[in-house]
Amino acid sequence: MAGKEQSDSKNIKKGTWTWLGGVAAMLLVKGKAILALLKLSKIASPFISMLISIWAYTLIYPWQFAIGFVLLLLIHETGHVIAAKRIGLPVSAPLFVPFMGALITMKKQPLDAKQEAYLAFGGPLLGSLGAAACFALGYVLDSPLLYSLAYIGFLLNLINLLPIHPLDGGRIVTAVSRWLWLVGLIGGLAVIIYMQSVLFFIIWVLFAYDLYGKYVKRRKNSKLNSVTFNFTIPADSLREQGYFIPGPDHRRELPFTTYSNLERQQILEIHWDSLNYSGTAALPVQCLVEKVEVKGVDQLETYNGFQLKARCEVHFKLYENDKYYDVPAGTRWRYGVAYFALASILGGMIYLVHVVGNINV
Repeated sequence: MAGKEQSDSKNIKKGTWTWLGGVAAMLLVKGKAILALLKLSKIASPFISMLISIWAYTLIYPWQFAIGFVLLLLIHETGHVIAAKRIGLPVSAPLFVPFMGALITMKKQPLDAKQEAYLAFGGPLLGSLGAAACFALGYVLDSPLLYSLAYIGFLLNLINLLPIHPLDGGRIVTAVSRWLWLVGLIGGLAVIIYMQSVLFFIIWVLFAYDLYGKYVKRRKNSKLNSVTFNFTIPADSLREQGYFIPGPDHRRELPFTTYSNLERQQILEIHWDSLNYSGTAALPVQCLVEKVEVKGVDQLETYNGFQLKARCEVHFKLYENDKYYDVPAGTRWRYGVAYFALASILGGMIYLVHVVGNINV
């Protein structure tokens, strides 16, 4: 049995960097395409994705490790969920993607850097406690499997603390100092050289480009973006009174107003005076709206009567709210101390598992 355990441990160690890169990639892209496939139902999809991930990992690792690893991912993501609930941010249940990790999606953006850091801290903190539980149980049972899970759990959470967006560390340091992103830019390259990971290189390149776009390119040229909304306009009375009914090729600009509600959600309100219509839509980001254009109108006969569906394209420039990063000095110090303390503890625990459990990756 001892020989088999050692062989399993070697198999576990062999593929470590592969799934670490996959987890990082998932954190980067947020899995929008995969989420569309997984969201069969709000209740069942987390459990289904969890079972699929366990099955996928058993193709490479022992089934005991596959279950333990997915549970560690669940603990990490649960930390984010708990943190989000504590500050009143609605989030989805954790979803799992084989060899890419797990994620939650935010239904509302944080109000400021302090909230963003609090939300990001929940994952590594609870995830580290989960890895610590594996280490303690491994010590009691003298189990190479549990030592391996503990090692990978500590390593995963430590790498996730790199100050690189969209890793948790990159979000935490928004409440400490954005200059740490520069440290992440340099340190991330060192990690890539050490790990020889193509996926981490992609993350680093996109992070570097994001910094360039945020602090260099945007200062030179503010890019015009667009988003399309559909507005449903009741039109029974309009047809009866002989109003002009626009068609699929109709084009025009509409007057509009924007405002933010108490939850700092920016709202767009359009006005189509000739149709006696006003409609609202929630904008995806804080922005400066340039114009609203009608790109066509579909005429629909429904059980609710005759309706018009107006396709409106909103052109806007992103608004960078510098007050988002205004964090009191005391809060910056607390988050900074907690951030570096957690990273140091994780580094120490990795070394301890290496010594006690004789684990090398």
